Amino acid sequence: MHRVVITGQGTINALGTDVPRTLEALREGRCGISELEFRDVDRLSIRIGGQVKNYDPEAAFNRQQIALYDRFTQFTLIAAQQAIRQSGLSFSGELAAQSGVVLGTAGGGVNTWDDNYRAVYEEGKNRVHPFVVPKLMNNAAASHVSMEHNLKGPSFTVATACASSNHAMGQAFQFVRSGLSKVMITGGSESMLCFGGVKAWEGLRVMSKDACRPFSANRNGMVQGEGAAIFVFEDYEHAKARGAEILAEVIGFAMTSDAADIVMPSKQGASRAISGAIKDARVSADQVGYINAHGTGTAANDKTECAAVADALGHHADKLMISSTKSMHGHLIGGTGAVELLACVMALTEGVIAPTIGYEEPDPECALDVVPNEAREAQVDVVLSNAFAFGGLNAVLALRKAP
Repeated sequence: MHRVVITGQGTINALGTDVPRTLEALREGRCGISELEFRDVDRLSIRIGGQVKNYDPEAAFNRQQIALYDRFTQFTLIAAQQAIRQSGLSFSGELAAQSGVVLGTAGGGVNTWDDNYRAVYEEGKNRVHPFVVPKLMNNAAASHVSMEHNLKGPSFTVATACASSNHAMGQAFQFVRSGLSKVMITGGSESMLCFGGVKAWEGLRVMSKDACRPFSANRNGMVQGEGAAIFVFEDYEHAKARGAEILAEVIGFAMTSDAADIVMPSKQGASRAISGAIKDARVSADQVGYINAHGTGTAANDKTECAAVADALGHHADKLMISSTKSMHGHLIGGTGAVELLACVMALTEGVIAPTIGYEEPDPECALDVVPNEAREAQVDVVLSNAFAFGGLNAVLALRKAP
């Protein structure tokens, strides 16, 4: 099997328009959740989110591109450009044929759906733009990244709700580890922060009206975010031969299904995914120093995840750190695991553990070290990133310090 390393990363999200700004916000425990700004927000009961503010698509794309790219695709292309630039790679010849794209999203072109439903049903228009279908497709972002960067290997999109990015990155990891690909561009994106997107989520009654407080006893729901994070997963020997800077090594991945309930999480399913990732990484549970939690801020998710961590890691669960960065950037649904992987890489490269902000009251059912409110300096060698989705679809990644 081939070793897999990360040689580039890029992002745009509520905390920052690139990786340095995002990491600075994570170190400072800064909240990117604020009042939403879009048409008809006054008709919503949920009016907060991790929105990318002051975003101007014309600063990054021309008019023809904007007509073809939904907001989630725009975010993806911006983050991919940053990641590939950092990696120093360019794709041609044999390398292009051996490189691909696997991305995660849950909703795809939700803004395009929203705009065109409004045009047809509210404004009474009988025609829509001819690019509506290719603009809203879930695979649009992956396809445009492949075309923009000449990536001719396996390219597709994974849609598994809140675990989409982790499932996508896990597939990318397996492609490179197996030797089927030299390089995979991977991660995820989401942009559901529009009237129709938020209105649909309101119906579930899992959203907070004021703040995201994972693991705090007074938590009252999740808060949506938007954005993208993209990574370059590369064969270690290939990266070493070209003298690339290596950020971290991807060492394990596991995925499970609860096969139980469409919305309620299962301790057993999550625990098996955590244990599977540790086993696949060929490390012991006591080597894990930090877990980036799924940590949505809902009553059911947080206590179930803490129980799963305790079940999978035994007594060591009381000794490691676990935090939810959703408290800062919001829940990006299908893109969330990718943004959260930035915090995992930061833990390995900088020795800084991102905090769980908004933590106010201890919860006996979440009695782990959740790194409350302030970042912490700590040296860790192995980290996990958890993602547990509606439908009981679980995906956990394991990383360690760069070799």
